[in-house]
Amino acid sequence: MKKNLFALLGALIMTTSAWAFSHEAIGVHSAAMNKDVMVSVITPDSYNPKSAEPYNVLYLLHGHSGDNTGWLRMGNIGPAADQYNLIIICPDGDTSWYWDSPINPALRYETFVAGELVAWVDANYPTKADRTGRAITGLSMGGQGALFLAIRHQDTFGAAGSTSGGVDIRPFPTKWNMSDNLGTIEEYPQHWEEFAVINQVDKLPTDGSMALIIDCGTGDFFYKVNCALHEKLLALGVHHDFITRPGKHNWTYWTNSIKYQLLFFDNYFKSNKATK
Repeated sequence: MKKNLFALLGALIMTTSAWAFSHEAIGVHSAAMNKDVMVSVITPDSYNPKSAEPYNVLYLLHGHSGDNTGWLRMGNIGPAADQYNLIIICPDGDTSWYWDSPINPALRYETFVAGELVAWVDANYPTKADRTGRAITGLSMGGQGALFLAIRHQDTFGAAGSTSGGVDIRPFPTKWNMSDNLGTIEEYPQHWEEFAVINQVDKLPTDGSMALIIDCGTGDFFYKVNCALHEKLLALGVHHDFITRPGKHNWTYWTNSIKYQLLFFDNYFKSNKATK
């Protein structure tokens, strides 16, 4: 009995200590918004601030009503930093949809995430500081945000993804604080056209130089707009992976989805391996 107890205890210790990533929540100053934005920084167990081998970085965006801790608390993303030996950055995007609001100059989350935050990360960590060392993805609002930022900042991000993303906002004009950022669709219809990811994809290259992975569950309220995005990308000849499977708009789906996306990004990083 004692042997069995000790064996079980040893197994539990091994299980809980298998991953040794580090997490730190840091207030990163945004000059554009004149405030500090909370950012979760996850580094792998192997992390060395003086590493001669630069680290790739995954920018991971939360959904509406989430914050910078969501992927850690609900998505258990920390072990991925160890598994893939990369730095994971989770910024707090509030309910911004990661836009620079055209009606409120105080909300400039596109500028923060794609500009100020990337610059801060590269200045403070030994990263591969070019587009081939950066990927961006997220869920729901964050999936929309990741694609939106990657399309508009192709010199910054070389790979992007979305899981259950709100990739066409126009069918949902009264939802999720979007009108707080864009104005109402009746008053500012041009904003709703311009800020919809599906209307941005004609800016994407057709040579595969932007690595894209998009997925959505068949029971998700964003399923139809993701299928429409997939069809438009096919028509434009834009290289991308599109995955759909049974699932709804919840963490059960997202914690499964991110595993496929991490493998996709790891393959991308390996194909572009180079020194800083």
